Amino acid sequence: MPRVAVITDSGTDVPADFAREHDVRVVPLVITYADGSFRSGVDITTEEVVRRFETEIPKTSTPSMGDLVTAIEAARDDGYDRAIIVTISSGLSGTYQAAVLAAGQVEGFQVDVVDTLNIGLGAGTQVMAIVRQLDAGVDVDQILENARELARKTKLYFTVRDLTYLRRGGRISEAVYRLGSVLNIKPVITCDADGKYAVVKKARGWDKALTSEIEQLSRDAVDYGKVVIGICCSSAEPLFDWIEERMKDAFPPVVEIVRSDISPDLVVHTGPSLVGMFVRPALPCEA
Repeated sequence: MPRVAVITDSGTDVPADFAREHDVRVVPLVITYADGSFRSGVDITTEEVVRRFETEIPKTSTPSMGDLVTAIEAARDDGYDRAIIVTISSGLSGTYQAAVLAAGQVEGFQVDVVDTLNIGLGAGTQVMAIVRQLDAGVDVDQILENARELARKTKLYFTVRDLTYLRRGGRISEAVYRLGSVLNIKPVITCDADGKYAVVKKARGWDKALTSEIEQLSRDAVDYGKVVIGICCSSAEPLFDWIEERMKDAFPPVVEIVRSDISPDLVVHTGPSLVGMFVRPALPCEA
């Protein structure tokens, strides 16, 4: 079996412990302020981004071409035979396209690029699935085929208390922002079939929005059988335990529950009050 390196971007929110244990190489997105640019999770933390919200909301951009090429070359030089790059949705970021270009710049080393059509932990769980299949000895071509199917079946929903950041980033319309601000309406947002943000429900109040996320996920997963579920919260939302118990009741049988904080680059667009949840089918090597 070839040795296959797995490379991803910081926007997938792969849990740090998992990345270290399985040598998942994370290439950071870039966060830009008036006083300079910072690599997400390397030069700046989520907490630092939140603290700086009082003075400036920064912009984000794809990982630099240099960082992507360096990651590929490092995998080659470390003895890997080929690599798989797994990126956040091409419908939300240019990272997928940048990864394809970077892969073409390293000759004599096969690199496949996977578009998760998702973001945050919804993308990160797909990274974890690829790693586990590699560990189980699944053929690489089969893994890539499975990845395309899993991208369609991974369902992520999130909501936020404060809609300011989604509005400023152009992720929701002015009408949705005004409705939410005046009437305490919280949009429940997902990634659609093209990997773009779509509002699937408008819930009145925070608790109803969280309940709506769980209800929507349970409907999506009705034919999945065994599932992997997950929760992603910003540090300002210590709701992991409460949400986990409710999700367990909604998704029997649950093979695994994944938790993750939100990366600095994603908190730029969502603000410090995000709660996201995902569900996907469990793979045979996970069940």
